[in-house]
Amino acid sequence: MLDRSTNEGLPSLQDLGRLATELAQTLEPELETAVLLIADSLKAAGKVLTCGNGGSAAEAQHFAGEMVGRFLFNHPPAAAIALSTDTSILTAIGNDYGFEKVFSRQVEALGRPGDVLLGFSTSGTSPNVLRAMEAARAGGLKTIALIGATKPPALETCDVCFCIPSKATPRIQELHLAILHAICERVEERLFARES
Repeated sequence: MLDRSTNEGLPSLQDLGRLATELAQTLEPELETAVLLIADSLKAAGKVLTCGNGGSAAEAQHFAGEMVGRFLFNHPPAAAIALSTDTSILTAIGNDYGFEKVFSRQVEALGRPGDVLLGFSTSGTSPNVLRAMEAARAGGLKTIALIGATKPPALETCDVCFCIPSKATPRIQELHLAILHAICERVEERLFARES
């Protein structure tokens, strides 16, 4: 339980609030571009593929769940697939080709020109996410990356890159979630009329 007399736990919340305020003032262009890429793909009967490892896998799955299910209001399902959920595919590719290819093989199999790949990596250097981004670009997909503070050369050609100015994994993941929710909300508003 939070001990309010010592402010235990509050520094992380204050840090999160500071970073969120900073990002809200600077990431609007990236946010709008990401929403347009996703909405345009879905309008054209495309889909969004998502990937990440660990907590980032959970965020990738969360995004797919919001799109196929709903975020703020009921609407027809939007096509989104989390590439971290099929254990048979993951273990087969990991065993036969190496873990760095567990997402790229799926992008090659499922992705089509005009689709979008949404990749999460707090470090920005996860080999399997970077390979997926390369496969997506080669296949004509649009690419959106959500990473930490440092943008590696491998992500310079991403269509959109959300860089969180922190080295703390929890802050990065918390702000990735906030960006994910902002994208979901705007995509819903852009594509679907709110049901009464």
